[in-house]
Amino acid sequence: MMIQGHFFEEGKKLKYGMVGGGPGSFIGPVHRAAIAMNGQAQIVAGSFSPIFEETLMTAKELGISEDRAYKSFEEMAEKEAQRDDGIDFVSITVPNYLHYKVAKAFLEKGINVVCEKPLCFTIEEAEELMDLAAKNDVEFMVTYTYTGYPMVREARELVRKNILGDIRLIIAEYPQGWLAEPIEKEGQTQASWRTDPKYAGISNCVGDIGTHIENLAHFITNLEITSLSARLETFVEGRRLDDNAFILLKYENNASGSYWPSQVAIGNENGLKIRIYGTKGSLEWEQEHPNFLKLSLIGEPLKILSRGNDYLSESAQMYTRLPSGHPEGYFEAFANLYRSFCNKLSAKKTGEKSDELFPTVIDGARGVKFVHDCVKSSNKGGEWIDASFKIGGED
Repeated sequence: MMIQGHFFEEGKKLKYGMVGGGPGSFIGPVHRAAIAMNGQAQIVAGSFSPIFEETLMTAKELGISEDRAYKSFEEMAEKEAQRDDGIDFVSITVPNYLHYKVAKAFLEKGINVVCEKPLCFTIEEAEELMDLAAKNDVEFMVTYTYTGYPMVREARELVRKNILGDIRLIIAEYPQGWLAEPIEKEGQTQASWRTDPKYAGISNCVGDIGTHIENLAHFITNLEITSLSARLETFVEGRRLDDNAFILLKYENNASGSYWPSQVAIGNENGLKIRIYGTKGSLEWEQEHPNFLKLSLIGEPLKILSRGNDYLSESAQMYTRLPSGHPEGYFEAFANLYRSFCNKLSAKKTGEKSDELFPTVIDGARGVKFVHDCVKSSNKGGEWIDASFKIGGED
């Protein structure tokens, strides 16, 4: 069972707009390519840059009419909400410090939202965005990309079916080496804003890639963290935010965990890896080899499950786009999230029920709390702290 090219008829396609994603953007074009891969939505509006000339240039390149190229996201939210043919959702691809303001502006107008992570900077902001989404009955997806991989979906199904037994240990790491030197001082754009508290928030490494670990572990196991002990470190002299962290965790079922995000691990590029150990077996998945999932069961030889095969669960197969042996990766995972999100929006339009699975504003809020808990623990010398997450912000 593979995703077929179910492109919508032109008049039935959803309409979307984008904030950010102008000249020099990395993630904006990724979002646009992922959306286009599904053929479910077309871009019709945008505020792509704080420099209006750049927004006009990007709009022209994308075939967007000049009257729907906006000088600000506030103007875009206001005017699109007033149009009979206004956008069905907005994709937010600006730097971290703007996520909250942009999301809030569109939520208040009743427009569905897709937002890059982290969701926002503070727990209070996260609570407000959750409340607004619920109040206005809008869909809100946070793009934790790795949940879109078919073999991550398979890992989730194995845990849900109790194939591993009771979960005992969750060991995950995300080593990178790109910030091993102070390249932010050389004007490297990505490094400059990610290491600046004004634009990145209270954490760089944990906020940037540590949240992917947290989300991936929760997505696969559905276990909530109850307490943690964290040590955030800054190895590069003069850097204002963390570039490495060690985090120990306890979960609601009394399982233990260990997370290691790092951006100074020379020789590593994008080494996200998770291992989950239960009473009956274990599994292991690596982002750099995403088409395979290792499964070990007591008394049986190691199995390496491969994407695109009929022995996989329906959940994994329905997110597969190519036959086995044809590698799928980052763009396809992104597209899978957008496929689920657009399916949800289309179903709501026709009053149909939809059980599509994608990371929501609640997952985004959980990530924000995780970052704050890690910083809080580290500031107390790695003290174990209560890290329970409760919807509604009860701390």
